[in-house]
Amino acid sequence: MNPDNQAMLSSFTLPNGVELKNRVVMAPMTNFSSNSDGTVSDAEVNYYARRSSGVSMVITACTYVTPNGKGFHGQFSGDKDEMIPSLTRLASAIKEQGAKAILQIFHGGRSCPPELVPNGEIVSASDVPAVRGGESAEESALKPRPLTEQEIEEIIKAFGETTRRAIEAGYDGVEIHGANGYLIQQFFSPHSNRREDQYGGSLEKRMTFPLAIVEEVQRVVKEHANPAFIVGYRFSPEEPETPGITMGDTLTLVDTLADKGLDYLHVSLGEFFSTARRGVEDTSKTRIEYLLETIQNRVPLIGVGSIYTADDARRAFKSGVPLLAIGREIIIDPDWVQKIAEGKENEIVTEIDKTKQNELVIPDPLWNAIIHTPGWFPGV
Repeated sequence: MNPDNQAMLSSFTLPNGVELKNRVVMAPMTNFSSNSDGTVSDAEVNYYARRSSGVSMVITACTYVTPNGKGFHGQFSGDKDEMIPSLTRLASAIKEQGAKAILQIFHGGRSCPPELVPNGEIVSASDVPAVRGGESAEESALKPRPLTEQEIEEIIKAFGETTRRAIEAGYDGVEIHGANGYLIQQFFSPHSNRREDQYGGSLEKRMTFPLAIVEEVQRVVKEHANPAFIVGYRFSPEEPETPGITMGDTLTLVDTLADKGLDYLHVSLGEFFSTARRGVEDTSKTRIEYLLETIQNRVPLIGVGSIYTADDARRAFKSGVPLLAIGREIIIDPDWVQKIAEGKENEIVTEIDKTKQNELVIPDPLWNAIIHTPGWFPGV
């Protein structure tokens, strides 16, 4: 085995004392493959099981915490107790292969398709439509209704309730999805949050909703789980919109989150080595560098973004991140970690093989999305 691989294959202990067998995590990725009633499908269970033996931790696709938070067709539900058996199936399939099972919990906010939410009514921090293709949507159907303070409190509680269901279903932890333009990010963003109450206005007030969810999730964990239950938080560092989240805004949020007793933070990036755009002095520095400088080892950071080869991973680990998430590559080659561990990294496949859907155990809806989205996956 290449001695330089020791960094990624060595064990790592999270702040709560849980030991991960290595530093490689399966990134959370939507797969569009759940049953129409919100339960996990057989194809989905098999897809996760196929990818859970090499990595130390699997972060699932996001599950919605309230009926009006469903963000995707074919998304599985965590919004009611009747879903616990379905959630259990997925947790068990992952854990049986030797990985920690982390349930990602979310609310889609204004990103929810109207046909998936009650009465077609999409909600957000304010009535600002999402920007699509560079221009604000004019259709009134895509203009969200601002949540009332009572509704906000109910959604915060719902994140706690879904965490309780994750505990009962046997998950090893939850990841709060504060990234990718969904509701938690919508509250943090000056583009989507134009509120003038306790949940909006200043940068500090825009952090109120995300921090309240962290505190509620941690309260539920303390009440219902043992200390080994993992709580992580995912965030996106910047937005293209003006006004929008800048790297400086994110560093303020991350500085606050680093003192909240979380087990990890997880940045959402398309490219691991991407550089900061706005809100910092030096835009030649990578976002990862800025984040590590701000965190100062107070909480582990999971890096991610277009890691395909062992060389990509080795270079990423040299940045100082303790953990690395692999997304598209673990779909392309489910045995990625094992090949590195066995000294067979020259056998790693880095482009999707369009003839091997069954062998790769990829459900039809995800496969169709991959094949019909040029540029998303190498080889398509």
